[in-house]
Amino acid sequence: MMERAVYIEQIEKAFLSHPIVAILGPRQCGKTTLAHLYIEHERLNGSVHFFDLENSVDLMTLENPKTALESLDGLIVLDEIQRAPDLFTVLRVLADQKRPGRRFLILGSASRELIRQSSESLAGRIAYIELPPFSLFEVESPEKLWLRGGFPNSYLADSNDDSLFWREQYITTFLEKDIPNLGIRIAPQALRRFWMMLTHYHGQAFNTSEIGKSLGAADTTIRHYLDRFMVRQLLPWYENIKKRQIKTPKIYFRDSGIFHVLIGITDKKSLLHHPKLGASWEGFALEEVIRSYQAIPQECYFWGIHEQAELDLLLIKRGKRMGFDFKFRDAPKLTKSMKIAVQTLNLDSLEVIYPGEKDYQLDEKIKAKALVPDLRRGGWF
Repeated sequence: MMERAVYIEQIEKAFLSHPIVAILGPRQCGKTTLAHLYIEHERLNGSVHFFDLENSVDLMTLENPKTALESLDGLIVLDEIQRAPDLFTVLRVLADQKRPGRRFLILGSASRELIRQSSESLAGRIAYIELPPFSLFEVESPEKLWLRGGFPNSYLADSNDDSLFWREQYITTFLEKDIPNLGIRIAPQALRRFWMMLTHYHGQAFNTSEIGKSLGAADTTIRHYLDRFMVRQLLPWYENIKKRQIKTPKIYFRDSGIFHVLIGITDKKSLLHHPKLGASWEGFALEEVIRSYQAIPQECYFWGIHEQAELDLLLIKRGKRMGFDFKFRDAPKLTKSMKIAVQTLNLDSLEVIYPGEKDYQLDEKIKAKALVPDLRRGGWF
């Protein structure tokens, strides 16, 4: 069992200022496992009550939620909270009672936006923690993480074939069951077609009109189909300059293993020979950088001037402007585009992330940086 200590610490910190903490993330990313790890950590500090809203017995127990929960002390865990949105109004009442030692840990597979729609009354009472699948700082094999992705059952599978089978089944269940449960009404066949179309835009500008025409749907509908836990939309950044800047968002599949299944990558050989190799590396490394900085979507952008310069990732955090480019090369070199980005955006730094072992300076503010330095096996694959 992976300890996921970083997220245990985040839960502890969130409970210092909020009576309710929500752990949000895609199905099977490890939310329930994390909750049980936290429970083991907390058992010495008081009682624990766990309710699984996919369990019919627990659902019956919570038919009158205020009566069922009001008398409880200690840590109260509510798993799959999106299945009972009416609970949010009850949680507001219970949280306002300010009973010492009583805390609510809620787990949900719906996006933060959907949870917020149901929990507007909890403003100021609830802290949100997004739990992604495994990250580089949690695993022993960066190569396996890139190939299989970070979903625990995929990464920890006994073989690549077992991992591949799990991801194929996950995608089917996600399209046929999970998406409809989030209120998105579209035939699974059309949704799979939509996802296959998205793979062509991975790492590129996302043309909602073009996809909408193919599916016979409006632009707004297409945007609604994008699950925030599975697909990252990276918004463009604008500078006050006279040159024509890119204004269309980019998209990335957030889990490399899911992306690989959709484009037919089954093992490391097919990955290294696939035309989407560079795009795969870019999405994988981009996601890891964003997680390492614990950056929220409002701090993440990309930037570009048409046919002149482009920056894969711009992080604006704590008053600093940090740029990142992602290159699947043995030794990235300084380019004109990098210089333009540093000068135009007034970057504090620009790091060129590559699958090497050593960091080295390219220019005053520009550095080539290994995503995972000093790999014991001497490199990626």
